[in-house]
Amino acid sequence: MAEIEIDGGPADPARLAALGLLNYGHFTTLRAEAGRTRGLALHLDRLVRDCRTVFGAELDRSEVRTRIRRVLPADGAPVIVRVTVFDPALGLERPAAPATPHLLVTTRPAPAAAPGPLRVRTTAYRRELPEVKHVGLFGLLHQRRLAQLDGYDDALLLDEAGRLAEGATWNLALHDGRELVWPDAAALPGVTAALLARAHPGPQRREPVAADGLGRFVAAVAVNAGVGVRPIAAIDGTSFDPAHPAVAKLRAAYEALPREDI
Repeated sequence: MAEIEIDGGPADPARLAALGLLNYGHFTTLRAEAGRTRGLALHLDRLVRDCRTVFGAELDRSEVRTRIRRVLPADGAPVIVRVTVFDPALGLERPAAPATPHLLVTTRPAPAAAPGPLRVRTTAYRRELPEVKHVGLFGLLHQRRLAQLDGYDDALLLDEAGRLAEGATWNLALHDGRELVWPDAAALPGVTAALLARAHPGPQRREPVAADGLGRFVAAVAVNAGVGVRPIAAIDGTSFDPAHPAVAKLRAAYEALPREDI
């Protein structure tokens, strides 16, 4: 069953309305199972860093861990946990007022099975403040909707120079048959991407990747905390083999990473 709390107590309608109406805050999302998760320290680092950027305030890491533990299922079932940092006292007129961050912590059941390969369409779009995982998701969801209406599963964002940046809610990794390649463009520094980069046993590099230069790659994957490593079957008109050995190796490297106690 899904859980929702604010600062460890019931999520009262007034404070939820404040978040919904102002839509100013930031978050992180992680997958937890049996009280453990991958990359906990990186998720906490993100929340602390983004809180300074968004609110000019400090965040207590130990409090975040406590709030997450409160909402985890007693039976250890896998869930997706989202920690949203916001201040219900801020208003439209003075978002620069001194902020007191509050923690909205929610869960939803984790997917029971790995989702299938993605078919994605590129689109010229840049998130506001791409280095922050903020709650301004309208533009991303609109691009995802447009891609789905056009017969694709999701959108892959391009920067102003036409270079691959990031998916709507995931990071992109490509493999040229010899090395793992991370697109070098303004994008969210994803926790799962960072973990996979650490775990990958082979050579890797960052470089700009043009949308019209995908033919040299043999495999592509989308990575985020919810699904881990997900193969991409096609980007626009370029197809990739979802069953390529490089995909299996990336997935195995990620799944071998140890989980930390929350």
